Amino acid sequence: MVVTNISDFRKDIKSYFDRVAINFETLIINRGKDSGIVVISLAEYNSLIATNYELSNRTNESRLDSAVDKFKNGKSFSKDLIEE
Repeated sequence: MVVTNISDFRKDIKSYFDRVAINFETLIINRGKDSGIVVISLAEYNSLIATNYELSNRTNESRLDSAVDKFKNGKSFSKDLIEE
């Protein structure tokens, strides 16, 4: 996580955006007392949205928990992909 203020961000905006986009770092730009902006990469944002959707209802959450438990207990299996 990278934390900066708005003045430093303006001076080196490209470098900050590169760190977010290339290194998947989270950038926090302080804008004063108890005020700030969080910048994340598009890939990170999409991942958060997908996770939020998957956990948005109890059925999905239960299925995911069950799958994780099976994997941890060695009850998982693998399948070969069919190549066409």
